[in-house]
Amino acid sequence: MAGTVILVVVGIALVIGLGLWLVGERGRPMRGSTWRMLRAGGLRRFFDFSGLHGYVYGRWTNPYIRLLLKLVPRLSSRRREWLAERYHGKLLTGEQAEAIIRVDRDIPLQDLEQVIPYSRARNLVLQGPPDLAVFECACRHARENPCQPTQVCLVVGQPFVDFILEHHPKTSRRLTQAEALELLHAEHERGHLHSAWFKDACLERFYSICNCCRCCCAGIQAMTRLGMPMLSSSGYVARVDEAACAACGTCAEACPFAAIQVNGRAVVNWEWCMGCEVCVGQCPNKALALVRDERKGLPLDVRLLSRSG
Repeated sequence: MAGTVILVVVGIALVIGLGLWLVGERGRPMRGSTWRMLRAGGLRRFFDFSGLHGYVYGRWTNPYIRLLLKLVPRLSSRRREWLAERYHGKLLTGEQAEAIIRVDRDIPLQDLEQVIPYSRARNLVLQGPPDLAVFECACRHARENPCQPTQVCLVVGQPFVDFILEHHPKTSRRLTQAEALELLHAEHERGHLHSAWFKDACLERFYSICNCCRCCCAGIQAMTRLGMPMLSSSGYVARVDEAACAACGTCAEACPFAAIQVNGRAVVNWEWCMGCEVCVGQCPNKALALVRDERKGLPLDVRLLSRSG
């Protein structure tokens, strides 16, 4: 009797699992991009938590992020740090973001401990020129009145690009290099920051450049509201030209990290400044500039890293 019950339960589980798989593969046994993703990570990886996690994240990105938005505020500080070790971003200046898009040769860089100060998911693998796609931002999608446009997340390199394009045909599209650069420029003009994202479930490496707004971005809000170390500094800080500063307050309003206060002139809080360059682009008097600061860590600049790697 017990054996029969076990067989029935196993059978039901297999049927449910097969059904979910077919839903995930949109009615096919296995799509080509899924096979390439499995092959890139190794078939063994798929059958452990990490590989399955990566599939779920890529296939159901929007509900995944919505779940995180509800779950993370309930986590202990220790759990938040654990999560940040495995899913985190590195802020980029505009030039650094463009340099990744413009890569014209293979750049495999592993164990970037000094650049990405996390113990997990800090490898950079670029095959130049990289394949590019743009995907709907899951953070903006989760908001009732999101910033526009919502299709602003750049997926960089294989096997990620093909996977997103095949599994999300209505909310993603392939980009040329020129189109990707145009998107970066447009988001900078809107006062949004660029960040490179790394995730252990995404083959433990870099996979996208997000163009983030403080209104919607879960990573920024985790930093500013929960003290969760989701983002690391670009390696730069903002500096004010006091002679040019008109104390208009535009920079303070634009700063995603509340790192600028205005009292007669703009003053930058060194500790809070992440070197995102938003204030530089928004200041009407060009009174701000980014300056390199070694105390903020090394920049993620593929032009320099590839020379020393």
